[in-house]
Amino acid sequence: MSTLLTVKNLKVQFSMRDTLATAVDDFSLSINAGECVGLVGESGCGKTTTGLAIMRLLPGSGKIADGKILLNDVDLAGLSEKKMQSQRGRTIALIPQDPMSSLNPTTKIGRQIGEGLRIHTGASEADARKRALEVLEMVEMPRPTERLNQYPFELSGGLRQRVIIAMGLVCSPKLLIADEPTTALDVTIQAQILDILDNLRKELDMAMLLITHDMGVIAGRTDRVVVMYGGKKAEEASTPELFRSMRHPYTQALLASMPNLENTTKHELSSIAGMPPNLSKEIVGCRFAPRCSFATDQCRVEDPPLTVEGGHAYACFHPTSGPKALVVRAAGETVLASHEPNKELLRVEGLVKEYPIRGGLVRHKTGAIQAVSGVSFTLKQGETLGLVGESGCGKTTIGRMLVGLEAVTAGSIHFDGKLVSAKGHQSSRVDRRDRQMMFQDPYSSLDPRMKVAQILGEPLMIQGEGSKAQQRERVGELLLSVGLDRMASDRYPHEFSGGQRQRIGFARALALNPRLIVADEPVSALDVSIQAQILNLMKNLQREHNLSYVMVSHDLAVVYYMANTIAVMYLGKIVELGDAESVFRAPAHPYTQGLLDAVPVPDPEQAHQRRGSQVRGELPSPVNPPSGCRFRTRCPKAQDICASEEPMFREFGETQRAACHFPMKTPVTLGERV
Repeated sequence: MSTLLTVKNLKVQFSMRDTLATAVDDFSLSINAGECVGLVGESGCGKTTTGLAIMRLLPGSGKIADGKILLNDVDLAGLSEKKMQSQRGRTIALIPQDPMSSLNPTTKIGRQIGEGLRIHTGASEADARKRALEVLEMVEMPRPTERLNQYPFELSGGLRQRVIIAMGLVCSPKLLIADEPTTALDVTIQAQILDILDNLRKELDMAMLLITHDMGVIAGRTDRVVVMYGGKKAEEASTPELFRSMRHPYTQALLASMPNLENTTKHELSSIAGMPPNLSKEIVGCRFAPRCSFATDQCRVEDPPLTVEGGHAYACFHPTSGPKALVVRAAGETVLASHEPNKELLRVEGLVKEYPIRGGLVRHKTGAIQAVSGVSFTLKQGETLGLVGESGCGKTTIGRMLVGLEAVTAGSIHFDGKLVSAKGHQSSRVDRRDRQMMFQDPYSSLDPRMKVAQILGEPLMIQGEGSKAQQRERVGELLLSVGLDRMASDRYPHEFSGGQRQRIGFARALALNPRLIVADEPVSALDVSIQAQILNLMKNLQREHNLSYVMVSHDLAVVYYMANTIAVMYLGKIVELGDAESVFRAPAHPYTQGLLDAVPVPDPEQAHQRRGSQVRGELPSPVNPPSGCRFRTRCPKAQDICASEEPMFREFGETQRAACHFPMKTPVTLGERV
């Protein structure tokens, strides 16, 4: 294969108030025509900056201080901005991480997609619109003709991501840079998007640089992997070789931090201690040495050179011999044991939540969004219930009803034997203090104008807990309990990293010593290493305080690690409910199996074997859900009875139930209608 892109000794710097931060330092990379190269590492390691430097889209404070970026022997680093504009979008294109912030909310989809073709080729409006339709069909957009006249806000996250890919493809570029293209998407939509990118790359003979922190995505989608740390290359090899024989401790630590459905027991996750280096200061020695368990005095004073052995490159004085070095349990590490059966803490019966749709001059009700439709489950003290499903299935709505942030349309919620929520029932402030929420986005849920001491002290003040001195002491205890220093109380939310903000959100949820915490996607936007720290922290505090969790997530590996019981939701209903081992090892419902098949596996061989078995298509509208079984429109096993008759819950063991006419295994008894 011919070399398409060559990055030589790239150095990128950002101007700060009184210094320069070197975000990328002496970094080299090559990509062949038609090849997919993965660029992996934690946030702040230089991945996105490298991609933006190649595109020449660095922010105003950034500059390419040294190095070459050769695309078909043209040095992009030396081009004027006008000449670079002729390359951008035509020969090289970018899929940014957040499609919503990258799309113009005031311009229709068809015009936005066709804009690149009009600029680079002078195509007419009609030709640009025709090409926009072609690329929407290429990215498997449902009802593509209809989408041309829609605005970005009218589309789901998965559909917006398809639009961004279509925009990148409209001029048939030779190189596509995909920057975390699926980070915030459901596991099923993620699988579809990655499949589309794979197929298009092969079909169009297009090269791709896939930037991600997910080792599972890397394993199943790339030909070669480059690992970055602290702005430098830590390791590089073909994908099979890298996963077969990792040489750098950092690469192994990334893999070991991931919850893995293949693990037969729930060991405490390995996490990388500390934080990535401060790139605004001079770094002496190996950049990973302060966080590395193999570091010696040599590592702390010398920068390891890049060693190449048979196409496998690594920058380490003490290379290891394979992925098992950090994956196996360390001596003395405990297996996460399940709690002994405790008394029932939470009972949910026939829970319904509908949002009215109003129209006309008098705003009368014209329909309803059926967010939650007759959901029932129980949770014992000290245990975790995992609510799993795609976005829009009703998981977060249930969580908000459990803590009193949403009113119940029908059904009831009992907490510790007492009715706390039902239609027309008002729970007291005292009732709600035992049920707290850990929000998905800690930054938007923390007041940016308040210091951490005020944020954590506010619930104590509202509930009249202790004197001001006692409240200050409690704030310090909370910070220590979540692994932060007492000095953090005097800082604002923007002064912390994402993982630290999530710890603050957790501390706020713990402030009143609750018995139940609803954790809504608490680690979805975090690097795998920070994710492992937060999950381990949640497990440890659960054991110490006998906490109960309702864990809302679309990440099945995370839920498997945390939960005792799993409830799989689809379009407002629970379709399968059971103990974690039964649901994940031997699912009964085709939807559960589809979710499991879509989980990225950090093993290249397994990843390629499992391709093509994911749930396809988009979630139907909750305004008018399908008749009979709601999953039938996407189910590979659906037959006529699925459209005419709603399936009943059936038993598949002592603790496992599912609602399906054609389950994945033989039921034990007939049950009740969902």
